[in-house]
Amino acid sequence: MKRFWKSAAVVGVDGSYGVELDGRPVKTPARAELAVPTSALAEAIAAEWNESPDEVDPRAMPLTGLANAAIDRVANDKDAFAADLARYGESDLTCYRAEGPETLVKRQTESWDALLGWARRRYDVDFATCSGVMHVSQPEETVRKLGYAVASLDPFHLAGLSPLVTIGGSLVAGLAVQEKMMPASEAWEAVSLDDRWQMEQWGADAEAEAALDARRRDFLAGARFLELLD
Repeated sequence: MKRFWKSAAVVGVDGSYGVELDGRPVKTPARAELAVPTSALAEAIAAEWNESPDEVDPRAMPLTGLANAAIDRVANDKDAFAADLARYGESDLTCYRAEGPETLVKRQTESWDALLGWARRRYDVDFATCSGVMHVSQPEETVRKLGYAVASLDPFHLAGLSPLVTIGGSLVAGLAVQEKMMPASEAWEAVSLDDRWQMEQWGADAEAEAALDARRRDFLAGARFLELLD
């Protein structure tokens, strides 16, 4: 898409905040009006449109994309979306530890035990962990309580939480960022630990580094989206 507007500006929309391009409201792909809960988020979305080059790249506008998802996808069936996201708690990355080498095991223990310890205290749950990749079932009460924590979120918080969970493979890490227990940069270090270990051991080609950088960018965009909702 070619850039067709001169400037983007924030406007009030029935208690929410929308973005206009030269006086015309921005629409979602499903043609709903793009209206978000906070002025801070609307300002950040407007900045994405104002900073767009002549050749528009949607990948460079992650906040707009997440707002579109909240309106077009999540809000239409919030319960189903939340349930899909909550299922990551049944096989959380932090519960699956390497059998070796010792250095990697130590790194995982230091990083992931802190996350699980926080979740145990925060949600009054317990976790089963294992060494290797064989599935380990989590206690039913843990699955239920984590599911409730996700289901209680509104569509915009669910949209922001989604990339944290799906990219990182950890519902616990995503919730830790959402609840401000851990900065997003530290959470990314935790969920990308195995990838970075592999690169340390075997080296990284340009394609692998670019893929990891793209995941990091989308992960941090989800965290920023959540920050702008508060």
